[in-house]
Amino acid sequence: MEPMRILLVDDYLLFRKGLKALLDAQQEFEVVGEAENGLEALEQAQKLMPDLILMDITMPVCDGLEATRRILANMPYVKIVILTVAEDDQSLFDAIKSGAYGYLLKKLDPDELFELLRGVSSGEAPISRYMARKIMHEFAQLVVDEPAEPNVRQLTEREHEVLQLLAQGLSNKAIAGQLAVAENTVKNHLKNILAKLHLENRVQAAVYAVQQGLVAKTQEKQ
Repeated sequence: MEPMRILLVDDYLLFRKGLKALLDAQQEFEVVGEAENGLEALEQAQKLMPDLILMDITMPVCDGLEATRRILANMPYVKIVILTVAEDDQSLFDAIKSGAYGYLLKKLDPDELFELLRGVSSGEAPISRYMARKIMHEFAQLVVDEPAEPNVRQLTEREHEVLQLLAQGLSNKAIAGQLAVAENTVKNHLKNILAKLHLENRVQAAVYAVQQGLVAKTQEKQ
């Protein structure tokens, strides 16, 4: 399997070089280019055609959010993951509105970063668990008075468990460890969940779980 081709976008040279060394040491990743601002990111993205862009937010000339919007307007297939120190809600939701595929904090442990980036290949949105909780909380506040269709009744007991853990921000690998099953088994359960609930991705599934109160039920048992 060919390595994931990554473009690094950050205005701190030392950080870029350190991250490049970490990623290039992993067989699954290859850093194909770097940029120090949003305009350079757009140029490099069009030239290098990367699979994934790791994008900082605060940069001179053109910030990461504006760069994300511009790049996706021309290259909608590319996945852009925000990698930043910003933990505030506004930055998180502005990034999501800009079309970012994921949102990670720079204080992540390298092994956790690698695991989250590996999940991109299988369709997982890389979001730090701390930030995932923020997203779930925000969506919980937006739940309308009318309940959703009771499609959740179509799920098996194990699918319920997978959906609950997914809504807590766990990756497929973490869910597999929690339930003592293979990671491929979790992936198959997730496919069934999406099909039964007529949803397109794991983020929609997590939001649905919040709307149905499944997250609250899980937390009450703990």
